[in-house]
Amino acid sequence: MKIFLTGAAGLIGGEVAARLLAQGHSVTAMVHNNRDIRANDGSEVQPDEVVTGDVSKPLFGWDKSEWDRLTGGHDLLIHCAATVRFDLDEETYRAVNTGGAANALEFARSGEMPILHVSTAYVCGTRDGRILEEDRVPDRGFANGYEASKASAEKLVRASGVPFAIARPSIVVGESGTGRIRQFDTTYAAFKLIAEGRVRHMPARSGATLDFVPLDHVAAGITALAGNMRRAQGGAYHLVSGTPIPVQAFTDGIAAFPQFHRPQLVEPDDFDPSVLPPLERRLYKRVAGLYASYFQRNPQFDDRAAQEMTGLVCPATGPEYLHQLIQYCVDVGFLAGAEIAAE
Repeated sequence: MKIFLTGAAGLIGGEVAARLLAQGHSVTAMVHNNRDIRANDGSEVQPDEVVTGDVSKPLFGWDKSEWDRLTGGHDLLIHCAATVRFDLDEETYRAVNTGGAANALEFARSGEMPILHVSTAYVCGTRDGRILEEDRVPDRGFANGYEASKASAEKLVRASGVPFAIARPSIVVGESGTGRIRQFDTTYAAFKLIAEGRVRHMPARSGATLDFVPLDHVAAGITALAGNMRRAQGGAYHLVSGTPIPVQAFTDGIAAFPQFHRPQLVEPDDFDPSVLPPLERRLYKRVAGLYASYFQRNPQFDDRAAQEMTGLVCPATGPEYLHQLIQYCVDVGFLAGAEIAAE
């Protein structure tokens, strides 16, 4: 196929581009500011064409002739572009995530092609318990603007009349087997503050879990869906771990490394950030607190439709995998090694 891929320079987009090209597809990669497209192993990815565009703008910011050229030359649009930050204003989420999806739908409609839209499993909002792939996306009850904007984007996709499939990753972390990840952002920023003891207290509910999913499982799932769009059409597919890690096991995994601090988990009703030491209070407010809701939730994402459609089962994500994630962070210097911590 000839595939148009937005967000190609991102963590997921770069790995998806590499896998699509390896399977023999032709890929036009759209980037925004960063033209450096890399797979998760750091190797350079060389699509058939790289174009610069802005998903938040009509026609992606191009003139009509460029729009017509690109929409007329592709069989499938994979829409990966989005902001995954949790600290932005509503206008930015509306423009980039929701508006970006609307503009991507116009691209697909103009080219009479289907869209594979990359969303998030957390469009379920703050619900706990079993979350089915066919469950209706709620109108409210989200933990942050990111979740709300991705839910709004999904609704646009479903109502558009454009043939679609939706891929829903959970919390994307390093690849299975090695823990390797090309860039440390979002979740890893909070993880670093907690592990290195700069944020020592987190509000967490008993029974809460973290659904860490390996990047390679997510990229393989998106690639498989792309190759099977006719059957996948109309469905949403959870690309998730299947075995979320209890928050208590997460803190145990951190404490297994002698240089790291075991965070104190506090029931949310008893947690008062105003009484934290000044530096911890600032770091909690600016970074760690943005992710606090994920320490208070226990969604159990059902991924049977994804498994049936892709033939993929997520690799094990238990304590050994968590250890690999942390060890990789230490090995590449993102987290302090024991020698540095002892100095």
